[in-house]
This record gives sequence, C-alpha cells and structure tokens, in this order.
Amino acid sequence: MAPSGKDTTTLCLFDVDGTLTAARQKVTPDMDEFLQRLRKRVRVGVVGGSDFEKIKEQLGADVVEKVDYVFAENGLVAYRDGKLLSVQSIQAHLGEELLQDFINYCLNYMAKIKLPKKRGTFIEFRNGMLNVSPVGRSCSQEERIEFFELDKKERIREKFVAALQKEFAGRGLVFSIGGQISFDVFPEGWDKRFCLSTLEQEAYEKIHFFGDKTKPGGNDYEIYMDPRTIGHEVSCPEDTRRLCEELFFK
Repeated sequence: MAPSGKDTTTLCLFDVDGTLTAARQKVTPDMDEFLQRLRKRVRVGVVGGSDFEKIKEQLGADVVEKVDYVFAENGLVAYRDGKLLSVQSIQAHLGEELLQDFINYCLNYMAKIKLPKKRGTFIEFRNGMLNVSPVGRSCSQEERIEFFELDKKERIREKFVAALQKEFAGRGLVFSIGGQISFDVFPEGWDKRFCLSTLEQEAYEKIHFFGDKTKPGGNDYEIYMDPRTIGHEVSCPEDTRRLCEELFFK
C-alpha cells in the first residue's frame, strides 16, 4: 500500500460500453464520481474497442486525467498518466492488398442484406481495427435498438462473421462481435489483450478486468480469460459498481 492508503499494486481495468456506460451513451455523474472514489483505493484504467474520440464522448473530454490508463481500440492507442504512449497501424500490419480484398467482400455482402433501415458508415477505419456495421454507424438511437432486436432474432452479425471466417481463413484476421450494431476485425493478437503487453512493464500484482461481453465471440472474452487478469463478468454499469463496492470498499 502507498502511504495514502492507495494500493498501487492493483489495477482495475474496465470495458466501456455496457460496463461503465449504457451502450454508446455518456457516463452518468454517479458512475463518474464512483470511479474517482475507486481511484483513491487502486489504480484505474479503461479499455475499449472504440477509437479515442468515442471514448472521450462517453467518459468525458478529460478522461485521460480522470483515470490512470486509457486504451482505445483495444490498446492500439494507449495513454498513461495523461500522455500518449503509443499508436499502432492496421494498414501497415496487414498490407493494402488484404485490406482491399476484405473491404470489397464486406461491401458486396452488405449489398445483399435487406434491413428495415440502412444508414451510413458501414465500414469504419480505425488505427487498430476495422469496424463493420450492416445498419451503418450513423443510425439514430432508435434505429440502433431496432437493428439490435432484429439481430438477436436473425443473427445477422453472427452469419456475416461466419462467412468472413470461411472466406479469409488462414489470413491472420480475428472477428469480435460487441455492442449492438457492429463487429470488429483485427489482426490475430490485437484483441483487448493487446493492452496487457503495455501493463506487463508496470509489474502489477493484480489486474482486475470488468466486462459484459465475456462469452466466446464477445470482445471481452480473450482478456477476461487471460491468466494475467482476474476476470469479472458484469451485466450493466450498476452491476459494475456493486461488484467494485464489494471488492474494494468493504
């Protein structure tokens, strides 16, 4: 323990969507305040599949000052103590030929899907991944929910991913379904475990990970199961807070 009573050998690492916030929504003032209280007990970090701008939208423009670590895009963009640590590039890693083959296949597949609504930004290019959304990321909140309910019945994303796994077998790509409207595509090893390579240098005794998509195929599964973390499955932000209260305030 540090003299202040803060345990600097323990890190709490949180997924964002469904764990600290409702899907794609802003953090509530209560949860924001709770994270600051927790930070007085242990070190705190967030790891999200979204890019840094989206994490700032959800957790606040000053998020890098409110937590010890921010890992955007699974840790491909990493901040520690308010400073940018590193940025990786998917195009340099995969090469233009594979990227274009993949994008062309996705666009052709999505052209054949009939949905109640289709909007814009079907493939979003990030530093560490491609995010593919059959309904389009520019859908409204109502359209997002409509697609999510349909997807639960018809497994649109699951079937899409299965087709991609078959088409691009052996090409070093991994697919992860998370959130409500999309799935992520990234090179093997570039899931949320990527952030642990940065944290290994910090020599934490315990890294607690909290996430809601911890089943196989979910984008929290790999880091949740990793032997370097103590994994906690949560169902919503309220569940996250309750669990942290039990672990660190009793």
